Amino acid sequence: MPRWPGFVLPEALPFPFEEILPEKSGIRWVHSNGKSAEKYLPETSGAGCAFLDYDNDGWMDIYLVNSGKCDFFTPNPPLRNALYKNNRDGTFTDVTEKAGVAAGGFGQGVAVADYDGDGFSDLYVTQYGRSILYHNNGDGTFSDVTEKAGVAAPGWASSAVWFDYDNDGRLDLFVGRFVDFSKELNKPCGIHDDGRHHYCIPKIYSPMPSWLFHNNGDGTFTDVSKESGIASHLGKVWGVVATDINNDGLIDLWVSNDTVANFLFVNRGKGKFDEIATTAGVAYSDAGRARSGMGVDSADFNDDGWMDLFVANLDREMFAIYKNNHDETFDDVALPTGIGKATKFMSGWGLKFFDYDNDGDLDLFLANGNPDDLISSLHGEVTYEEPLMLFHNTGKSFQDVSSQSGPVFAMPMSSRGLALGDFDNDGAVDVLVSVNNGAPRLLRNNAGRSNHWLGIHLRGRKSNPDAIGAVVTYQAGDLKRRRVKVGGGSYLSSHDPRMVLGLGKREKLEWLEVKWPMPGGTTQRFTDLPINRYITIVEGQEKWK
Repeated sequence: MPRWPGFVLPEALPFPFEEILPEKSGIRWVHSNGKSAEKYLPETSGAGCAFLDYDNDGWMDIYLVNSGKCDFFTPNPPLRNALYKNNRDGTFTDVTEKAGVAAGGFGQGVAVADYDGDGFSDLYVTQYGRSILYHNNGDGTFSDVTEKAGVAAPGWASSAVWFDYDNDGRLDLFVGRFVDFSKELNKPCGIHDDGRHHYCIPKIYSPMPSWLFHNNGDGTFTDVSKESGIASHLGKVWGVVATDINNDGLIDLWVSNDTVANFLFVNRGKGKFDEIATTAGVAYSDAGRARSGMGVDSADFNDDGWMDLFVANLDREMFAIYKNNHDETFDDVALPTGIGKATKFMSGWGLKFFDYDNDGDLDLFLANGNPDDLISSLHGEVTYEEPLMLFHNTGKSFQDVSSQSGPVFAMPMSSRGLALGDFDNDGAVDVLVSVNNGAPRLLRNNAGRSNHWLGIHLRGRKSNPDAIGAVVTYQAGDLKRRRVKVGGGSYLSSHDPRMVLGLGKREKLEWLEVKWPMPGGTTQRFTDLPINRYITIVEGQEKWK
C-alpha cells in the first residue's frame, strides 16, 4: 500500500475513517476526464458528486458526475453520469437509466434541492457547454426541464447553489461561471521536455459573469444576474457557498475565483447584492495577491455566533480561514490555527466543516490534488496526486490528524469534489470524494459513533423547502451550540440535507430551537428530544416526527 510521508499507523481500531471498496459497495462507476495531448482545461477540473435521498426512503443515495461529449471530446462509447440507489445494507444499485439522469455532456458539478416544494429533491447538473435541470417526478424518474425553466446557463458552468435570496419562500439558483473557453479559444501552455503540454494556469483566459436565476414559483426562472449586481463582476468561479455573514437574515454568497479576486456578495435586500470582498479582507492574500481559489465553505468554527469563511488555494499559496470580525470584515487565521503550514504544498478542491466525531466542535475535511499532471517536473516538493486531510478542532487550533485517521489518508489521489452524507444512518457523517479520471472514494465514518448525537431534517413551509438559512441552537448539559444551515459549499458537490448535532458524552439534549428563514422567520423551541436517531422538524408543526 502506498503511503504518504509521515503516515503513522495507530494501534487503536477501527480507524476514524474506513474506505468502502467497490466490491463491497457496488459502486463500480469510474470518472473519465477525456485526457488529450492538447490538455484542454476542462479535462482537469471535474468532477463533482452528491448525497441525496431522491426516493424519500430516508437513506442517502449517491450521484456522480462524468465528462462527456463537447466541442473537443467525443467519447466512444458515450460516457454518462451515475445515480446509485442506497439498498440500506451498505450497498448501492445503479439506477441511472431508469431514473433518466445520465446527462452526457461534459459534466462539472451538481446542486440538489427541492426547488418546487413538492417534497422531492431535484438535480441541477452544471456542465461545460449547457447545464441541465432534472425535475424529480416522485416515482423514481426525472425529467429534463431545462428549457422550460430557462436555466441552461450556456458556457462553462462550475459550482451552483440553491438559496432563497429574496426571502419569498422559493429556492433561487446561483450558477458560477468559469473562464471564456472553447476548443477554438484553447491556448497551449508550457511544453515539457518530451513535448507534452502542461494544463494552463487560467490567467490567460478572460473572466466571465455568473448567473442568478429567480424562482418564479411556476417551474420557470427569470435571469436577474444584471439587476441584482451579480453580473457586474467578472470572475473565474470555482466554488460557492450560501451563508449569512452579518446575521441580518439575508443570505449572502462567498465565491472563490481562480487567479482573480474572490467575491463576497452581501445581500442588501430588494434583490440587490454588494460585492465587498476587498474591503472585507477576503479578496486577496495578505500580500495583496489574487490566489487560485477553488473549494469554499462557511461555518462558525470558533462558536462566537458569526459565520466564518474558508477557501482552498493552489500549492505554495496557502489556504485561508477567515475569522468573522462581526463588522463585515475578516482576518485570515490560517497560520495561528495551523491550517496554513499544513497546507503549504497542497492544492485544495472539495472541503467541508463538520463534526466528524460528534464532540460538538466543527472539524475540517480537505480533498486535494494539483490540476497539472506534470507539476512535479516544475516543483519537486509538489505532486499531482495528493492525500486527503482531516483536521480536528481543539477549540483553539486545528490539529492535523490525517495520519491517525485511516489508511485512505496515506493514498495520494487526484481528488476534486467532496460530499458529506450519512449513508448508513448511524449518526456518523460519511464522506464521498470524486477523483478526476478515477473511481470515487466512499469513506465510512467510524468516529462519530463514539459520542451521542441528534440528526434533524428541517422542512420549510412558509420558508424555503430545504430551510437554507435556518439557525439551529441546542443545549446539552454544559454544551451550547449554534449552527446555520448553509447552501452548498465544497466544490462542485452537494450534501446530505440533514444536520447532525454532536453531544459528546452527554446523554440528554435539554432543548433545541429552530429559527426559520424568512418569510416565516419564527422561532420554534423543542424539548423532550431523543438522542442517537434522526427526526424531522416541519415548520409550524409543534411536534417533531
